[in-house]
Amino acid sequence: MNRNQKIFSFVTTLALVPALLFILTFSNTSCGIYRFKDVSIPDTIKTVKINPFDNTARYRNPQLSPKLTDKVRQKITGQTKLTQTNSDNVNADWEISGDITEYSVTTSGISNQKEATNRLTVSVHITLFKRKEDKTEEFDISRNYDFAANQSLQQAEAKLTEEMIRTLTDEIFNRIFSNW
Repeated sequence: MNRNQKIFSFVTTLALVPALLFILTFSNTSCGIYRFKDVSIPDTIKTVKINPFDNTARYRNPQLSPKLTDKVRQKITGQTKLTQTNSDNVNADWEISGDITEYSVTTSGISNQKEATNRLTVSVHITLFKRKEDKTEEFDISRNYDFAANQSLQQAEAKLTEEMIRTLTDEIFNRIFSNW
C-alpha cells in the first residue's frame, strides 16, 4: 500500500468514527416512543378488570374518560395474556381504576409580550388492586401538551386528543407492567 492509499484509508476511518458514534447514540434513544419488551405478570394472574375512568377534573373533556378507558383496555388485552372481565360477580386477579384529576390550560410561552404557546396539562391517578396479594398500588401520571396560543382549547383538543390518549395509555401500561 503506497503512502496516498494509507492516508486515504486513515482519513476514511476518521470520517466514519463520528458517523458511527452518531448512529449508535441516536439508535438507542426512544424519542418519546415506548417499547414494551419486559412485560412482567406473575403466572398466577389470569384476569383483569378495568373500571371506567372517572373524571373529577375541574374542566372536563367529555371524550377523554371513555376513550382513555377503552384504549387502556385494548392495550392490556392486546399486549398481555390477561383475560378481561367486566362482571361484578367475578373477582378479577387485578383490578385497575383511574381518575382524571387535572385537565387545565396555562400559558407556557410568551413572545413580544404576547402569549405564544399554551400548555394543556392532563393528570391521571391510577389504582391497581392485586386481589391475590391483597395489595393496592397507586401512582399518578401527568403529561403536558403544548399548542399555539392563537388556537382555542376546542381546536387544540381536536388535534391533541389522539396523542393524549396514546401517550397516557402507554405510560399507564408501562407503570403497571414494566415497573417504570
